Amino acid sequence: MFEDNHIIVINKRAGDIVQGDKTGDPPLSNIIKAYLKDKYNKPGNVYLGVVHRLDRPTTGIVMFAKTSKALTRLNELFANKNISKTYWAIIKQKPKQKSATLIHWLKKNSKQNKSNAYTTQINDSKKAVLAYSTIKALKHYYLLEVELQTGRHHQIRCQLSHIGCPIKGDLKYGFGRSNPDASISLHSRKLAFSHPVTKQKISIIAPTPKDAIWEACNDL
Repeated sequence: MFEDNHIIVINKRAGDIVQGDKTGDPPLSNIIKAYLKDKYNKPGNVYLGVVHRLDRPTTGIVMFAKTSKALTRLNELFANKNISKTYWAIIKQKPKQKSATLIHWLKKNSKQNKSNAYTTQINDSKKAVLAYSTIKALKHYYLLEVELQTGRHHQIRCQLSHIGCPIKGDLKYGFGRSNPDASISLHSRKLAFSHPVTKQKISIIAPTPKDAIWEACNDL
């Protein structure tokens, strides 16, 4: 979706993993390294820094750094919350409030690869904040736009489930049935930031996956 000397941005498919894990499946980081090596006929190893991640069943924008300078500066942008991340989520249950800011404390359960949300702080929990708004009523679903203010493990999935609105296809967080392609209907829609080297303002919007329900979301 975007590439220059310092960064490369892609629109991730459901099922792709950003970094290597215990499955042994080839991660995007390796696939992109091979692509860059071939495209630019590079000898030796190709540098690629992982800046942030998306869950395997999630789609949308993922950015990688092509230089160590860019990686350091992008890490700072994320740490200082100077990157705006907008997600789209399809849910079945209409939220009680059309828009709201959700504040929970999330505790990760590594054995289950899952997070649990609490309304008050408990041991080893981390504060999680997001703002959502309902931007479209579909035939059987609702489309939410979500602005992340913190970046916690499974944050959007966990917080929406906690208010009774699990994401379509997300069995782990309480949705009734899976999507046919094992995806969940959560899409990293937009990334806005100042370029780590040139300081140019960049805003990237990722097209949604090609299925009927996502296509219906595009007619806003």
